[in-house]
Amino acid sequence: MDFMTESDSTESESTDQAQQGAHAGHGAPADDSGHTKQEPHGAHTDHHAHVDHSGHAEMFRRLFWINLLLAIPVVLFSAMVQDWLGLSLSFPGSSWIPPVVGTVLFIWGGRPFFTMAVPEVRNRQPGMMLLIAMAITVAFLASLASTFGVGSLDFWWELATLIVVMLLGHWQEMKAVGQASGALAALAELLPDEAERVVGDDVETVRIADLATGDVVVVRPGARVPADGTIAQGSASMDESTITGESAPVRRAQGDRVVAGTVATDGSLRVEVTAVGDDTALAGIQRMVTQAQESRSGARKLADRAAQALFYIALGSALLTFTVYAVQGDFSTGIVRAVTVLVIACPHALGLAIPLVIAISTAKSAQAGVLVKDVLALETMRSISSVLFDKTGTLTEGSHTVAEVEPLDDWDEKRVLAVAAAVERDSEHPIGRAIVAAAAERDVSVPDASDVDTLPGKGVVGTVDGDRVGVGGRSMLAELDIEAPEAAAEARERWDGEGSPTLYVTVGGVVVGLFTTHDPVRASSRATVDALHRQGVSVALITGDSQAVADRVARELGIDEVFAEVLPQDKDSAVEKLQAGGGKVAMVGDGVNDAPALARADVGIAIGAGTDVAMEAAGVVLASSDPRGVLAIVALSRASHRKMIQNLVWATAYNALAIPVAAGVFTGIGFTLNPAAAAIAMSLSTIVVAANAQLLRRVDLSYEALAPAAAGAAPDPEHENHPEEAASPA
Repeated sequence: MDFMTESDSTESESTDQAQQGAHAGHGAPADDSGHTKQEPHGAHTDHHAHVDHSGHAEMFRRLFWINLLLAIPVVLFSAMVQDWLGLSLSFPGSSWIPPVVGTVLFIWGGRPFFTMAVPEVRNRQPGMMLLIAMAITVAFLASLASTFGVGSLDFWWELATLIVVMLLGHWQEMKAVGQASGALAALAELLPDEAERVVGDDVETVRIADLATGDVVVVRPGARVPADGTIAQGSASMDESTITGESAPVRRAQGDRVVAGTVATDGSLRVEVTAVGDDTALAGIQRMVTQAQESRSGARKLADRAAQALFYIALGSALLTFTVYAVQGDFSTGIVRAVTVLVIACPHALGLAIPLVIAISTAKSAQAGVLVKDVLALETMRSISSVLFDKTGTLTEGSHTVAEVEPLDDWDEKRVLAVAAAVERDSEHPIGRAIVAAAAERDVSVPDASDVDTLPGKGVVGTVDGDRVGVGGRSMLAELDIEAPEAAAEARERWDGEGSPTLYVTVGGVVVGLFTTHDPVRASSRATVDALHRQGVSVALITGDSQAVADRVARELGIDEVFAEVLPQDKDSAVEKLQAGGGKVAMVGDGVNDAPALARADVGIAIGAGTDVAMEAAGVVLASSDPRGVLAIVALSRASHRKMIQNLVWATAYNALAIPVAAGVFTGIGFTLNPAAAAIAMSLSTIVVAANAQLLRRVDLSYEALAPAAAGAAPDPEHENHPEEAASPA
């Protein structure tokens, strides 16, 4: 699979090591059959401590409607409202309706605000909930005193409408936040509740929580894979869009990995489970999304500080407002204005401006196969001036193919490939697989081989039709005491000049042909480089391969700067050199040796098929190996930054204007607000911020929209200089 969790990577690494051991004649890999029990996935509700805003939204919705019904009699039996409307509604005891029902409203409807204000006091981080709690408490105490003949500040109807409007505003806010965070719930729902486990000759239905590594499960056409695993039987076109963000189905057959939550669209599979519970790729994506939504970007820290400062500004303004009116002997107006200031200055919009954008952008990116681990990395990506790509597996496919075959004497290309493929038929080595694939592509009939032996680090030999056949590099020729013919010199020198490996095919002690391999450039790499150039971003390439190989790829893709023949421990020095120019650098890599460079870069981007070390060092992980994922990060970074700025400007401007209005500065021109109107204004500002953030959902992060890859692109060959690896042990 393109996205590997820690268990996948460990398995892959151990498999590679085992293969190397087998190549070296050290036998087959040890049996690693640990039977790890899967943890329950909580009926799809475990979001790794993520706040369930959908539950908050439901609570506020219920409280809003109930308290709205309770507020109606409070408003109707208010003397002030009846005077306004010209009504006369009264009966014995009706005067107690506003205080009695108003008290119920204060205790029941106000309870969520008091509950959420307690942590603000406890953590010494006063904010919007404490302001709301203070405002409704002042209104309640003043009204209660008036009811029992102490003063004449009757605010029952204002208190009722204030609480109802605040509940409405919070309902809408929580609904918006819940929609943004719903991607986590959607990811959890991708897992089926049950699986069909093979037990002997029978199939039993079990809970997902009962699966363990080593189990074999049946996946029927149209069903979702219940756990990460390897296909033991069958083949199918897999819909992997939930993991990679790419909509085109991918054909998977026996031996291929499949990931939990993906769909077998047209075939039945038997899958051996290799990872369950928190070790699956899907769980890894959930953790990354949660981590990103909980991380704090620079803009979010600024908004948090501004919201905290606004509390003190609002509290100070309320006290000053009350003092000014009190000095004039107008205590009633002073309290009304102070409560209005406390309500309208609640930093709801300011507090929501950044978190909601972060929640939506990280969820949006996860749907596109871009997993943001650190929001600061997403925020920084918009100002990147250079992107440094590791070549192998990033700009190139990371897999060998036979680039050219040079037959000698009376041999032809197909005959050379036939005998080479015969001894490489069972090889797991990349070069061996490339030879077998090349024979299959050319419809070559491959004979059987026997007595196949590995020459560690040099090549492989075997018997084909009675002749001893060898495939390997120059060290194999030396081992077998075979001279390379003069006829092979021209091709060998040409390939050596390109930094490409030369592999010889010998039959009966004579070289009958030679060939070279290359690692093809991805069709989407050129589109990625061109799109970055259009955005004013320079592109650099780094590789341990020869200068000739690196230059060839750079010319083909239009890359600006090349770092070739770089030792693994020196890759971070290349990042440092680019940063020395004063710009911000993003590094894209996939290997263990890329981890220091990923950590040093301003933004580290790991390819999902890479190692866990690389993904741990990176701030962003691409679920697929398509380099156009970098464009998606840039596009989302710029779009989310725009929304953050727009929301911050709106929230700040709103409060700058609202506080003087609420304090009564414009009373002289007849422009005043009561607490209920202030609550409506505050809630509307919050809804504006939430609605603006929701527009991020319209950003198209599909790779084809960002940079269509050239259809049928046939890139020039690009070669890797690994002559000893080219020896292709079986």
